[in-house]
Amino acid sequence: MNHAIAKLLSPRSVAVIGASADPRKTAGRPVAYLRKHGFAGRILPVNPKVAEIDGLPCYADIASLPEVPDVAVVLLGAERAHQAVKELAARGCAAAIVLASGYTETGADGARRQQQLIEAAGSMRLLGPNTIGLVNLTDRIVLSPSGALEMDEFPVGSIGVVSQSGGILGSLLSRAAARGIGLSKLISTSNEVDLELADFIAHLADDPATKVIALYVETVRNPEKFRAACLKAARAGKPVVAFKIGRSEAGAQAAVSHTGAMAGADRMYDALFRQVGVIRAQSFADLLDIPAALATGRVLRGRRVAILTSTGGAGTLVSDDLGVAGFETPAPDAATADALRALQTGSEAVLDRNPIDVTLAGLRPDLLRGAITALLASPSYDALIIIVGSSSLAMPELLAGAIQDCLPHSDKPVLAYVSPHAPEIGALLTQRGVPAFAAAESCSAALAGMLRLRGFEAAAAAEPTAPVETGALPSGSLDEAQAKALFSRFGLPCAAERVVRTADEAVAAARELGGRVVLKILSAQITHKSDVGGVAVGLTPETIGARLTQMAGEVEVKAGVQVGQFLVQQMVAGGTELILGLHRDALGTAVLLGMGGVTAELFQDTTLRLLPSDGGRLQPLTRADALAMARELKTWPLLDGFRGRPQADVAALIDAIVAFSAMAAQLGERVLEAEINPLFVLPAGQGVRAADGVLVLA
Repeated sequence: MNHAIAKLLSPRSVAVIGASADPRKTAGRPVAYLRKHGFAGRILPVNPKVAEIDGLPCYADIASLPEVPDVAVVLLGAERAHQAVKELAARGCAAAIVLASGYTETGADGARRQQQLIEAAGSMRLLGPNTIGLVNLTDRIVLSPSGALEMDEFPVGSIGVVSQSGGILGSLLSRAAARGIGLSKLISTSNEVDLELADFIAHLADDPATKVIALYVETVRNPEKFRAACLKAARAGKPVVAFKIGRSEAGAQAAVSHTGAMAGADRMYDALFRQVGVIRAQSFADLLDIPAALATGRVLRGRRVAILTSTGGAGTLVSDDLGVAGFETPAPDAATADALRALQTGSEAVLDRNPIDVTLAGLRPDLLRGAITALLASPSYDALIIIVGSSSLAMPELLAGAIQDCLPHSDKPVLAYVSPHAPEIGALLTQRGVPAFAAAESCSAALAGMLRLRGFEAAAAAEPTAPVETGALPSGSLDEAQAKALFSRFGLPCAAERVVRTADEAVAAARELGGRVVLKILSAQITHKSDVGGVAVGLTPETIGARLTQMAGEVEVKAGVQVGQFLVQQMVAGGTELILGLHRDALGTAVLLGMGGVTAELFQDTTLRLLPSDGGRLQPLTRADALAMARELKTWPLLDGFRGRPQADVAALIDAIVAFSAMAAQLGERVLEAEINPLFVLPAGQGVRAADGVLVLA
């Protein structure tokens, strides 16, 4: 555990630089909140204009402090904060929290000030700047002026929060408190001049008070460090849930390939999160809902959900949303139905279907206990959602107690949907170990998060591969023949082809290749050949000469390029067309696999995997990675023998994906873009063929 971060989160002494004696001012709040919420350590206010603050002696400057503080909260403006940081570092302070704004977020002058701050800190650790600070509820330590701290009490729990937004930290703190969701630590990293998201993920992975880590993410500045921290949390059995903003931003635009447009920045985050076991929250509400469910430690083993209700409409609402989310709500098996019937007789009880409607259960704790016990014991269900209806409003303690009594008998998830507007009941249930939600969609999102957690396994390292001799490589956009020649060196099978210049050469090539052939223009200037009439299929030796002459004229008219070379290619038939591409952005280098051909960008049936990095060196994907990618496609049934279709050569496809990733790993930053579209996957035993290729080298 990092010593400085440990001191930052659990200091024994705190200096407040620029503290105000007026608790109504932002600069007056840190001292006031430290005292209000029971900080047991020493508080050292620094302000040359006052002698004391709230009964505490106030010091004229940092040099006058009677001891070296573990942590300092710097409340000075951006023009002066660096000087305070320099003085604190000189005294040996472990860490400082800089709240001021006016740094890189404001432009060049701000960037200059931020650099001053970095230089001033030296080896002292910094949180911020432009941060709202941190709150350690576990140890009653609040190092923040957030107005959310006006509340008197907060539920203490096992969910740690790291937010790159200061305002969001206060929002989550207050929302969690209102819902009875217990948090452990909350940290706002903001500009991340030093300490960043990954540092606190790694720290919370070691924190015994934290079971789940929730992230509000604007950007990941150091992907390799983030990956390592998240995998550390996964190994520690601590789920990480992230809400990433910026999904509506235009993704990376394609330069010469389809891959860039189909990958995009947000999909790269999806890939990164998937590979390190981070559960992505699809809405801001999910950022509390999913961790609240995960913090119970209960295990979801499947998709079958029992819904216990005393109000039919709400039960139908939850059931419908579960169905949309891919969950099942089967009727009770015979033994479970018999157990339920033994609890309540009469025509008003609906016990042979799901939702299971047990009338007046909210007013009869014994009936509720019996029904919950029967459903949790049932082999037909993996989880239980209890609908809290209006009849429960009169005696919420009885309801909560009855549910709580049943929890020790099973480790299956138990959630509550509170149908009336009754936030106090929701908070009560949550504090009793039953996450309660005011929206049916929240129940589905929480269960989906639990299911994704169970399905994650960290990928094993790829087998080491011998480097491939590539020779001297040109720079810029390669033509198709050059691109496929390099692909072949890395073990990617390509369709047989010949480079020709004249109609007569094309005829000879067609005869040599046999059968029907494809004619294409060969130009590094024109990548999307079909768009300019530069591709013709199904040609024979008798038709190819005239078609070449016609094609040259059409391309010159449409593209303004005189084509001097053409490609005559063996026509591949009987396979499934896929696209195999490479995409690079700030998060790293990713391999994309998807439905291929001219409709690739239209259907967007794709999946991504980021290449792992070992000490800054890219590593290829494993065969397990490659197979998982193929299985994630909607197109997968076409490869797997859909409706009598021949089984595709999946083993050869896996070989091709791994080989493509090995090429990307070896060439590293030299590869700007790479794509095979289409990659024909032929029937089992016949392999794959790259029928087109794009490659741009730096």
